[in-house]
Amino acid sequence: MGNRRFTKLLIPDTKIHLWIMTLFVGIIAYYNLLIGSIGIIVLIYFAYYNWKAQHNREEMWTKYIENLSSNIDSVTRYAVLDMPIPLVVIEFDGSISWYNAMFSEMLGTNDLLEKNIEDAIGGFKLNNILQDKEDMSIEVTIKDRHYKVLYNIVKVSRIDEKYMIMLYWIDVTNFQNLKVKYNEEKPVVVLVEVDNYDDVLKNTKEADRPLVIAEIDRRIGLWGSRINAAIQKYQKDKYILFIENQYLELLEAKKFTILDDIREIQVGNQIPITLSIGVGANGKNPAHLEEYARAAMDLALGRGGDQAVVKKIKQLNFYGGKTKAVEKRTKVKARVIAHALRQLIDQSKEVVIMGHKFPDMDSLGAALGVYRAVRNREKDAYIVLNDVNEAIKNLYDYIKEHEAYKFITNEELLNKINKDTLVVVVDTHRPGFTQCPKALEYAERIVLIDHHRRGAEFIDQAVLIYLEPYASSTCELVAEILQYMDDKISIEKIEAEALLAGITVDTKNFSFKTGVRTFEAASWLRRAGADTTNVRQLFQDDLNTFVAIAEVVKNAQVISNNIALSVCSKDIENPSLVAAQAADELLNIRGITASFVLGIRSNEEIIISARSLGDINVQVMLEKFGGGGHLTVAGAQIKGKKIEEVKVMLEKAIEEYFEEGEES
Repeated sequence: MGNRRFTKLLIPDTKIHLWIMTLFVGIIAYYNLLIGSIGIIVLIYFAYYNWKAQHNREEMWTKYIENLSSNIDSVTRYAVLDMPIPLVVIEFDGSISWYNAMFSEMLGTNDLLEKNIEDAIGGFKLNNILQDKEDMSIEVTIKDRHYKVLYNIVKVSRIDEKYMIMLYWIDVTNFQNLKVKYNEEKPVVVLVEVDNYDDVLKNTKEADRPLVIAEIDRRIGLWGSRINAAIQKYQKDKYILFIENQYLELLEAKKFTILDDIREIQVGNQIPITLSIGVGANGKNPAHLEEYARAAMDLALGRGGDQAVVKKIKQLNFYGGKTKAVEKRTKVKARVIAHALRQLIDQSKEVVIMGHKFPDMDSLGAALGVYRAVRNREKDAYIVLNDVNEAIKNLYDYIKEHEAYKFITNEELLNKINKDTLVVVVDTHRPGFTQCPKALEYAERIVLIDHHRRGAEFIDQAVLIYLEPYASSTCELVAEILQYMDDKISIEKIEAEALLAGITVDTKNFSFKTGVRTFEAASWLRRAGADTTNVRQLFQDDLNTFVAIAEVVKNAQVISNNIALSVCSKDIENPSLVAAQAADELLNIRGITASFVLGIRSNEEIIISARSLGDINVQVMLEKFGGGGHLTVAGAQIKGKKIEEVKVMLEKAIEEYFEEGEES
């Protein structure tokens, strides 16, 4: 502030000079009147000259401002009237008050005054402007041209607070066309694998094998040519295709009909041929596309094959997967997994076995099997179990009578887990479905053993994964692993019966998803001491449960396509068990091909138990509710909904399933 005052004193000022001259002239006149008189005359002249010069400057500055304002007004009028882009001024009610020639030319008409902007331009919504506070632009399409509409709300009168809206129409058609062309021509990587290549050729006569191979190549090649794909066969049963994104949209619209085309091949092969397809799209570069395609292929294979999975960054779309998975497991893999698991157990200080929430016989039975494998390696083992529900109550009570197994809760697990702890997850591959999802964040080594068809949510950080959707149950997988863990395996009678119970419950008494390996595992467990009578007793229900199941079956409704749908009453004490067993019982009714039973838990969570004879994939339907399972057995849990709402949603999902089947 002081510097500014000092600087101001140094700047010449005519008034200061005149005052100084007046002072000196007064002093001179005091001593010499003649010379003082001459000084006064000169001083008066300078004062007049200064006034005259200042007056002339003010006049010149006023004229300059007036000319400048006139020029600005002229330029403004010219800019508005002859603006090179369409411009229209509208009232708040949408009526057009004024527009320039470019706007009239854009719409192809001159009669627009007082008309409503929404009537003049179809698809234009004034509310989009009045409600939008973040972006000062919207996009509108007129006669195949794309416009970005910039708008400005102007106050035209201070007295009556009148406002008007000015709309500027920027033609962005070329940009939009370029954007569409870019999206259409983006590269997409497609991986194709024949699921059962070796099994098909093995069951085909020698003379017909070249015909089968040639027909597979021909159909895949024809399919690739239709979508202008660059196709390369890099292994006997694997192909890679490079296509444009516009053809991916076509493939998704047609539900990947190549899956059906390959399945229809009949040139001497005894079993149907199926494909798994993994598609990677919307990647930043070719490396990302290949990564997405690999992840999609792993997902397709983990779900049983005969389907296509499209991965677009985080979005996953599933197509196909409505047929029974063809078993293609070998005992070599079981032996490799057993040896790898043995090494991991030996390298660990302790092992924690964890199943899924609301455990069933398969989950607890598999946990007991892994528990025995760990104890045989002389390591400490613990089973995570927070609650005992009706589905495992008989088995849990049976276990307590024989041996004191170590069960821990979530809180005890979190206090116990460390870098030397091995966590084995059985009968689920979804982190959120485990007994303690938080433990997976702290565990450094995780082993996953599961038989469910793989879903989008997965425990990716597992160091050892044994996911076999072709197996009947996790207990079957664990029984096979136990056979290869040691040369002389030792297994307790109760553990053999628990494993056999798990197989029995998931196969519905060996009637669903039962293969040769299932019977081999069951026979090994029988030789290990499992008593089938004791196993049967584990499934006995009390009278109230039996009556509740009968009531649910009685109240079932048969909807389209021979599907039974029923709802458990709210007063049932064990809805999960009743819903599951009622769904099983409904399939015993002649003509019923699939069943769905809804129940409600005490925490208001809605559960769905679904069963199928094999022609209908209930897993695909329940995946829409965040559930999963198998083609013939699936389940889901829904929170925050009323049971009536879920029933309507389920009926809609069933309807969509059959509509998609008809389209494909």
